[in-house]
Amino acid sequence: MPMLRDPSSKYSPFPQVPLSDRQWPTRTITAPPRWLSTDLRDGNQAIVDPMDAHKKTRFFDLLVEVGVKEIEVGFPSAGATEFDFISGLVQSGRVPDDVLVQVLTQSREDLIRTSFASLTGARAAIVHLYNAVSPAWREVVFGMTRDQVRDIAVHGAKVMRDEAGKQPGTDWHFQYSPETFSTAELDFSLEVCEAVMEVLAPTPEHPIILNLPATVEAATPNIYADQVEYFIRNLPNRESAVISLHTHNDRGTGVAAAELALMAGADRVEGCLFGNGERTGNCCLVTMALNMYTQGVDPRLDFSDIDRVIETVEFCNELPVHQRHPYGGELVYTAFSGSHQDAIKKGFAALETQNDPHWRVPYLPIDPADLGRSYEAVIRVNSQSGKGGFAWVLEQDQGLKLPKKMQADFSPHVQRMADELGRELNAADIWSAFKSAYHVQTHPKHFQLVDYEERRASDGTRLFTGTIAVDGQEQTVSGRGNGLISSVLTTLENAFGLSLEVVDYTEHALTTGRDSRAAAYLECRTVDSRTIWGCGIDEDIATASVRAVLSAANSAFEKT
Repeated sequence: MPMLRDPSSKYSPFPQVPLSDRQWPTRTITAPPRWLSTDLRDGNQAIVDPMDAHKKTRFFDLLVEVGVKEIEVGFPSAGATEFDFISGLVQSGRVPDDVLVQVLTQSREDLIRTSFASLTGARAAIVHLYNAVSPAWREVVFGMTRDQVRDIAVHGAKVMRDEAGKQPGTDWHFQYSPETFSTAELDFSLEVCEAVMEVLAPTPEHPIILNLPATVEAATPNIYADQVEYFIRNLPNRESAVISLHTHNDRGTGVAAAELALMAGADRVEGCLFGNGERTGNCCLVTMALNMYTQGVDPRLDFSDIDRVIETVEFCNELPVHQRHPYGGELVYTAFSGSHQDAIKKGFAALETQNDPHWRVPYLPIDPADLGRSYEAVIRVNSQSGKGGFAWVLEQDQGLKLPKKMQADFSPHVQRMADELGRELNAADIWSAFKSAYHVQTHPKHFQLVDYEERRASDGTRLFTGTIAVDGQEQTVSGRGNGLISSVLTTLENAFGLSLEVVDYTEHALTTGRDSRAAAYLECRTVDSRTIWGCGIDEDIATASVRAVLSAANSAFEKT
């Protein structure tokens, strides 16, 4: 059946929240929230083959390592695998003292008891109780009234309170979720949460966690922020509640919704590394944390080695992290477009000279090095790339800093190779094309330097005497000029009838230190006004300049 031309006949716009004096739009995020990872529960439910104990343990250790202090470790009543893993985690002493583990349970007496049993012996733990409260679930799924749904939550809270009393050695924390909060009436969500709070009697010193799930993302992020602000402003005993967020990504704005709701006054964010979760996933903790980082806020989560984090997540979930996933994807710091490459290249050049520690590189909102990434893959070359792309690659791979006009001269060689190969060009491809184009470190078709010496004549001129191989045959040649380069050019004209005029010359060291090599670039003009470029590389800068002259001579000879 095709898409409807009038979708309003089937779908209704989401209603606005009655909050005319909303405060969140003028706020900014200046401190990180409490983070809860649901990777071992919500993320585990979202994969085809749930993680076994080995994978869950490896994932748990990763979460601890990156700094997550609250971890939902599973759904104990789901089965023996979940129960045994949670119980084993607690009994093994693997949970650090500064980490709180959390388990999830529906508001059913037998499931709540099972959940507490899985945590027997824990130093401290959170038991997370939930039941759905929105009209669609009440009417379509359960066939219940508001009072009946509220009573389910209240009964569950009483069981939870009583079970906690049986294990006084554990520091119990309680969490309640009015599941489907995002599509429920705000007054009813408040009513149910107030009833639960009356049973559990939280205090500012020992608050309840009230989690407000966007179980199904059904509106724009600003609506969710309005819902959260409305809830907070109308919640009695607010100081005894931690407001937590659990956004899903059905509309593709799970992170944005969590960010705006944090501005609306929430204290805590639930989600998964890289946003794994049922359907389209949920809030990506990596994205949200690093969004804060780029605004100068320490998220208190450490992704300094993001590639190792990705490796572990992909192994445990058997799901790839997309190449374009914010911050973590393989290609998110990579530019193929010529204009992008030029801007990035200039940004890095400016960093070397600016007296300012702040990061300002176009197209890169974060320094890849902060996440353990190198700069090698920032610019990659294909048929869409420009001069800045291959120039960056040559500089990073070989240390060559091509003059701008030489970049333009070399560009057709790169473009031709990209078109012929029909794929991305790697550093070896570009270096091979450069050596071929300018006869560098190869056996030239015509002129090749074998040996030479230079001395100053009595009249102050320079005398070049050398051996040059011409098509493999060595010849002894000489010439006189005002300097080394001009004496080599005179030699070429006297011995071989090749006349070149120097237009520009530049040189630089390729590396630092005693064993540094040098590169020389020479722009020449032929008698028929053609522009010819040459490049020479050698441990000795003078020899590099001689090689640059012969490089240009070979190019001129090749084009005659």
